[in-house]
Amino acid sequence: MGKPLLADFGISISELKKNPSAAIRAADGAPVAILNRNTPEAYLVPAAAWEAIIDALDDIELVRIVKERQGQEEIEVSIDDL
Repeated sequence: MGKPLLADFGISISELKKNPSAAIRAADGAPVAILNRNTPEAYLVPAAAWEAIIDALDDIELVRIVKERQGQEEIEVSIDDL
């Protein structure tokens, strides 16, 4: 059983080597599955999509931290002390 294809666009490694820029343009900003014998070996993710993924992961981590800290004792701080 092969690996699932997690992209709408796929290209063989051989075709990618011939013209990487064309593969990126053809995907129109979406991830590209890099295939080896019709099995995904890697994914080429455009910079904007990668930045969005990283931002989402950062948000998930911040939510985890907030939930972890809920219920902790509050500390009163004066603005003058800062």
